[in-house]
Amino acid sequence: MKIQLAHSYDDIISIKNLLEAWEEFIPGKRNKEDVAKFALDLMDNIVSLHKDLESKKYRHGAYTAFNISDPKPRNIHKANVRDRLLHRALYRILYPHFDKTFYSESYSCRVNKGTHKAMNKFRKFAKKESLNHSKTLWILKCDIRKFFASIDHNILCKIVEKYIPDQNINWLLTEIIESFHSTQRGFGLPLGNVTSQVLVNIYMNEFDTWVKHVMKIKYYIRYADDFLILNKDKDYLLELIPKIADFLEENLKLSLHPQKVSIQTFASGTDFLGWVNFVDHKVLRTSTKRRLLKALSQSENINVLQSYSSLLKHGNQFRLKSKINEKIEILRGGVNN
Repeated sequence: MKIQLAHSYDDIISIKNLLEAWEEFIPGKRNKEDVAKFALDLMDNIVSLHKDLESKKYRHGAYTAFNISDPKPRNIHKANVRDRLLHRALYRILYPHFDKTFYSESYSCRVNKGTHKAMNKFRKFAKKESLNHSKTLWILKCDIRKFFASIDHNILCKIVEKYIPDQNINWLLTEIIESFHSTQRGFGLPLGNVTSQVLVNIYMNEFDTWVKHVMKIKYYIRYADDFLILNKDKDYLLELIPKIADFLEENLKLSLHPQKVSIQTFASGTDFLGWVNFVDHKVLRTSTKRRLLKALSQSENINVLQSYSSLLKHGNQFRLKSKINEKIEILRGGVNN
């Protein structure tokens, strides 16, 4: 029996929740033209949204598509302000409930988790399973092919319904889920929706449950579609690969990326979340370092450089970090002048 969501549809669509969602949505966006326009008649817009939701006349709008490189090229689909406000209103109710159902081994899009904590847990697991690095440790590394684009809408809606007894909430989630499709109708979630963050974790929680309770795998870490399994027995990991592929295909309509499944020793270096991890240190992945050097030579954006500087706190890249901080200080000096 899944833990049932206690909140009702009325809790989500209430004026109070929509206003509180607006306060969470607005930081950093006040100067955006579409947000400023919505804010001019904020109460009228919120009341209008509330009434459409109450009468179930609400229909999700179209998306605006654009590309980013963060860190690799991605296609982002952004909803209009009205829909993004609703996403936030839903998220602030759904996330606290579902987060309690997720496994500690899941690190993506969760409060007090993230890439650095995932890497730290990986290194902790590696030390334990290798008996303080006295035994050869093998790492199975897998990646799911076209993850966001491959999410099956019907499967996702059925999973969500197991947790949510309120059929009106399920109607609304279905409206949002089906507002977008990738190259194939009935599949895909947009990277730009805050609701997508919790929905993909709900989807992959099915896999996490299988890994932990059916396969009883002890040393496992997942960050979105990227996951690792650690074991001293290479043959055991080799036997796991087809079982994992079968579960993903049969239950979630997902497939492993054929070029991104590998088994190697920890001592040879494990590429995980932008860093190559070794027994006593970690260094930047070559492609990550290349992007960083390009930013160092070309970017005048202090925020971009600061994000790279923060990244470098977590590895052995002192010289690069010093160069980036020097450029930040130069740019700040130019701003102050």
